[in-house]
Amino acid sequence: MCGLFPNSEVFTLFDFLPEEIKEEFFHGVRFHTSFANRLPFVEKYYRALFFLGPFLIEQFDVTDYDLVISSSAAFSRGVLTRPDQPHLCYVHSPVRYAWDEQFSYLQQGRLGFGPKGMLFRYMLHNLRMWDTRTAHGPSMMIANSSYVRSRIRNIYGRNAEVIHPPVACQEFECVTEKDDYYVSASFLAPYKRTDLVVQAFTEMPDKRLVVVGSGPQLKELQAMAGPNVEFAGHLSRRDYIRTLSHARAMVFAGCEDFGIALAEAQAGGTPLLAFGRGGARDIVRPLGKSEDPTGILFDTQSVDAVKDVVARFERDSGMIRPEACTLNAGRFSEQRFDQAVLRSVGAVQATFSDF
Repeated sequence: MCGLFPNSEVFTLFDFLPEEIKEEFFHGVRFHTSFANRLPFVEKYYRALFFLGPFLIEQFDVTDYDLVISSSAAFSRGVLTRPDQPHLCYVHSPVRYAWDEQFSYLQQGRLGFGPKGMLFRYMLHNLRMWDTRTAHGPSMMIANSSYVRSRIRNIYGRNAEVIHPPVACQEFECVTEKDDYYVSASFLAPYKRTDLVVQAFTEMPDKRLVVVGSGPQLKELQAMAGPNVEFAGHLSRRDYIRTLSHARAMVFAGCEDFGIALAEAQAGGTPLLAFGRGGARDIVRPLGKSEDPTGILFDTQSVDAVKDVVARFERDSGMIRPEACTLNAGRFSEQRFDQAVLRSVGAVQATFSDF
């Protein structure tokens, strides 16, 4: 988005980006951060400050700008704007842990109904009230997937156009000769359900799994993994592309809002074996329902379901062509994203032309 609007400025609660990343992707862009960004060692505990998010975002003064674009998974949508100021909101998700996924997050955090659990529940209750109150602030909402669009409709009562996130398809080539391993690639957090994939492959010792990524669940996953499960950690972009593109298939058991890594695997000609909820339903052309399938969707989040889908893939893998996967990924190209965002910006600005 900064590339589309080169004179833009970025307002963000926290900024932990290395300077080399900023120079590559945000050259010349001015960053504004909240005062919480200056707290000692905040990078280690900023997630615990979620209850301050609504207050912090409302302290940014953006009222002098011609256009506000918020990229929101939680708080940025609540920035204060003028009534005559266009505000386009790109919604990655309504606040997951405050709405329907609250119970899953509390369970994974081992937060029951004790004092700590009740405190968190009360804070999430207050967050839901703020989230609902600010839901009609943006002039227009865009969802990053059909799943997120349905959540926006259910939670906020608003309609949203779907514009899938940009995927750097041009960095990938279709690899038709695959190596003998499966891949899982994500941030290693409980809601990604990488634990189901690791446990399933541990129970299938004749099959190799490569886990790409890092995160707070890494040590737990390593402790449960068998010798056929390899943890590659955070890879360079070049190694990441190669690992995804040469895998027999990518296996994902979580429910993603969209899932850029899933689309990147398709760009490299790699089939997807994914849980059939969330963004995967937009990405995968499922075996048995499409003329040129690019993967298999499974219905339940369980170890047995992962084992079953791998068995089905090995039985029917000849029906999924790498070329079809790469062609499918073209629907999510960066060029397509740029054009769609510019159209939406034009549409939201046109609604304010009489002001």
